Amino acid sequence: MIQQTPDQYQDIRDGVRALCANFPDEYHRKVDQARGYPEEFVDALVKEGWMAALIPDEFGGSGLGLAEASVIMEEINRSGGNSGACHGQMYVINTLIKYGSEEQKQKYLPAIAAGDLRLQSMGVTEPTTGTDTTKLKTTAVKKGDRYIVNGQKVWISRVQHSDLMILLARTTPLEDCAKPSDGMSIFMVDIKEAQQNGLTVNPIRNMVNHETNELFFDNLEIPAENLIGTEGQGFKHLLSGLNAERVLIAAECIGDAYWFLDKVTAYTTERVVFGRPIGQNQGVQFPIAESYIETEAANLMRFEACRLYDADEPCGAQANMAKYLAAKASWEAANACIQFHGGFGFAEEYDVERKFRETRLYQVAPISTNMILSYIGQHVLGMPRSF
Repeated sequence: MIQQTPDQYQDIRDGVRALCANFPDEYHRKVDQARGYPEEFVDALVKEGWMAALIPDEFGGSGLGLAEASVIMEEINRSGGNSGACHGQMYVINTLIKYGSEEQKQKYLPAIAAGDLRLQSMGVTEPTTGTDTTKLKTTAVKKGDRYIVNGQKVWISRVQHSDLMILLARTTPLEDCAKPSDGMSIFMVDIKEAQQNGLTVNPIRNMVNHETNELFFDNLEIPAENLIGTEGQGFKHLLSGLNAERVLIAAECIGDAYWFLDKVTAYTTERVVFGRPIGQNQGVQFPIAESYIETEAANLMRFEACRLYDADEPCGAQANMAKYLAAKASWEAANACIQFHGGFGFAEEYDVERKFRETRLYQVAPISTNMILSYIGQHVLGMPRSF
């Protein structure tokens, strides 16, 4: 295994690697082939407490920071797994921890930490608005002690394998708001109960074994007590979770990149063509070395974003840059890995094509590279807004 820059998280790395060793590439390959969900793997992560890393001690969690959580996600991917099956809980839960009432936290967090409830899903994206979140059309109208929800969401992940979902809906019409980001609110939704009362879930098959869905809300009633934080401030509440999401995805991409680098350096060292290891050729060696350099740089930006987030300081730029750098590094490493494996890179038994598909997603989601560049251009460089 490639030696990466030492850090203070070796105990976490060793623990997660030991668990992941019980779920080798063959396990994840079979789950992928069956378009299944790694129930046993996720349950093992929960049982050993890794999925409760960010939950405060008083609610049964470990009370760790985003840096530690990011290392957990990184090691899952570096071990050949796909954190996309479970990473939602890591970043979705931040909104509940930071803005939930004491009653809400007492109700949900201990059960989530114990594995009795799963909070893996967040309903934000809509088919007609995409990343233009302030234009979302799903509405929540208050009537007495309930909110009535109508609308549609798309690309909502892990709904079929989660008990709870955090939902963003507009509670005040856009035209009545002082700012476009005002007038949206966040709600906790009991998914199974909602499916009996106005929520329809349609699965979307895609090139990655990533459970994602289109949702339809038809007069779904949500108790007013399920409102998280302040009505109308939901978008602001959500931003904290979105920054955490970008950092965690960056860590997963870093894990993917190291997996590809481990795989390709071993293969190109052993594979002999024309009487010499192919890794001896600079045309093979240089792209791999470049990918390693990019991965190490992304790793540093990831930990800078974590440092700021855990200190409760502004970290939007660092979170976005970490995600951009890591997604790029993992994609370049994936390309080098599949290229230098030749035909074997396309064979399922080598797992390269599976991981290749998985890491490609992060050029597009949860935020596209172009949106990150626009953010940096406007908010960091002070250039005119481009859209």
